[in-house]
Amino acid sequence: MQVDPVNETASEERRQWLSILAKAQPDEVSAAWDTLAQPPAYSALRAPETGLVLVRGRMGGAGDAFNMGEMTVTRAAVRLESGETGIGYVAGRDRRHAELAAAVDAMMQAPALRPVVEGAVVAKLARAQAERRDTTARKAAATKVDFFTMVRTRGPQ
Repeated sequence: MQVDPVNETASEERRQWLSILAKAQPDEVSAAWDTLAQPPAYSALRAPETGLVLVRGRMGGAGDAFNMGEMTVTRAAVRLESGETGIGYVAGRDRRHAELAAAVDAMMQAPALRPVVEGAVVAKLARAQAERRDTTARKAAATKVDFFTMVRTRGPQ
C-alpha cells in the first residue's frame, strides 16, 4: 500500500494543531476565540459530551502494556456553514473547550479561514504552552544537584 505524501503531511499538521488545542488551558482557548473579528457560525454535529477513556502505560516505556486507569475526556464535533467538519477532544469536563477546539479544527481546514485562525488562535496557544514548558524546565533545573566523587590518591610514603 502506497502512502500519499501530501495527505500524510496534512494529517501530521492536523495532529499538531489538535494536540495544541487539546493541551491548551480552557481560558486561553476562550480568550483566543474572543480575539477573532468575526468567528464563523457553526452547528453541532455532536454536542459536547463527557466520558471516560482507558489510559494504558508501559513499564519503562518499552515493557508490557498495562491498564493505568481511566481519564475523563470531553468531545465535540461541529460543522461550519461552509461545510468543513471539526472535532475536539479535551481532558476533563470543559464542554466549551471541546466545542471551541472542534470549531478551530474546522476553521483550520477551510482555506479562507486558516491564515486568520492559525495566527490568532493556534500560534498564540502554542506560544503559551512553550512558555509553560520553559518555566517548568527552569524551575526543575534550579533544583538540580550534581553529584560527583572526588578521587583521593595517596602517594607513596
